[in-house]
Amino acid sequence: MSTSATSGEPVAESGAGGTAFEDLPPRKTIRKAVAASAMGNATEWYDYGAYAVVATYIGHHFFPGEHETLLTLATLAVSFIARPFGGFFWGPLGDRLGRKGVLAMTIIMMSAATFSIGLLPTAETIGIGAPILLIILRLIQGFSTGGEYGGAATFMAEYAPDKRRGLYGSFLEFGTLGGFALGAGVVLVLQIVLGESAMNDWGWRLPFFIAGPLGGIGLYLRSKLDETPVYNDLEDAGESEESATHGLRDLMVEYWKPMLTMAGLVIPLNVVNYTLLTYMPTYLQTKIGIGENESLVVIIVGELIMMALLPFAGHYSDIIGRRPMWWFSLIGLFVFALPMYFLMGTGFVGAMVGFAVLGLLYIPQLSTISATFPAMFPAHVRFAGFAVTYNVFTAAFGGTAASVNEAAVEGTGFLEFPAAYMMGACVIGMIAMLFVKETAGASLHGKHIPESEPEDYGSEAIAEEAEAMEAAGR
Repeated sequence: MSTSATSGEPVAESGAGGTAFEDLPPRKTIRKAVAASAMGNATEWYDYGAYAVVATYIGHHFFPGEHETLLTLATLAVSFIARPFGGFFWGPLGDRLGRKGVLAMTIIMMSAATFSIGLLPTAETIGIGAPILLIILRLIQGFSTGGEYGGAATFMAEYAPDKRRGLYGSFLEFGTLGGFALGAGVVLVLQIVLGESAMNDWGWRLPFFIAGPLGGIGLYLRSKLDETPVYNDLEDAGESEESATHGLRDLMVEYWKPMLTMAGLVIPLNVVNYTLLTYMPTYLQTKIGIGENESLVVIIVGELIMMALLPFAGHYSDIIGRRPMWWFSLIGLFVFALPMYFLMGTGFVGAMVGFAVLGLLYIPQLSTISATFPAMFPAHVRFAGFAVTYNVFTAAFGGTAASVNEAAVEGTGFLEFPAAYMMGACVIGMIAMLFVKETAGASLHGKHIPESEPEDYGSEAIAEEAEAMEAAGR
């Protein structure tokens, strides 16, 4: 046994592959970190889920006219313009000042901006000022999201035990889908209870007000946690960045290769994500002819199934590694995207089955984001590396997915274009995978890029870490 640099408590010195079990917090603390990260992520994606499913009402009140749906989806994409700026601002700041403070600021901004959308006057009341105000709030949301997602993923990854980073990290995406599903579920209940007329008049505002208490809960949970053990060790060793500007320069000069590799994975991840989870309600209603309530049922059921399977997929990635999970997902989506979209075109049942299949094939990517991406960078530039890379390419390919799909389907009449778009993105992901290193079970401590050996992960490695934590009273 040795002594932890941050807590002074005993920890096991070695595990599978010689990896030290350092700075492992108590299980209770790990669970609180998971809950705090997931809750913040749920608040973030609740907004996107709610906005996507009330898009028809938003369009009617803020962009009345021939192209109201397209303009509404374009406004959804507007928030992504600000995300790279948020990544460049919050990421280096999180590496310099710590993860916790940045995450507190981003969740406040996100929830306040979402809440404020419910208060906006419409175009009928103030004319062009209404869409301008909506765009401003969407930009604020995008700027805060630029730090929220990368920070939450880094925070969770650095708190999780090395051998179970996949399992614990999957709960961040549990929050993502929970936010999406909650947004869709709230709107579905309101539509049933209030009816279409009341929803169109004022009911569309109610989903946005829920973001206020969600953000408050997330902020409270985060306030009860300390900085991550990895960041504390970096600070104690005097190895954190001198300034945010210095950290950004280091990232761009020394770590452009992992940034480029990560970008190749972010493209399919986000094209699939925003095509399936954001554009799908509009697609099913306006292109397939499925009713509003039925289309929401398709999305909600699919998302709940995905949520239930996420922890199992995350745990499985701790056993077999991240790379096999990503290969399975990319190849599966490439093969089945077109057949499933043909199936969706047959009606409600076909839409249910098609969405479920594609959702299941997407889970190996979604469940391992928090385990895969933070581990592609060393600790001193991890927040910035994740936030900058993720947000730049999410803005370019995720934020535009709904409007690109809508414009292409509307312009060409090719109803299966979203499937072709997903397939092309998966090809890019497969090329990037050729350069991805396996990091399952690797330590995230220190100023080196993590890389694991075969003995660092698997059932035996997980069991050995559990025994070490038990021996250390954790």
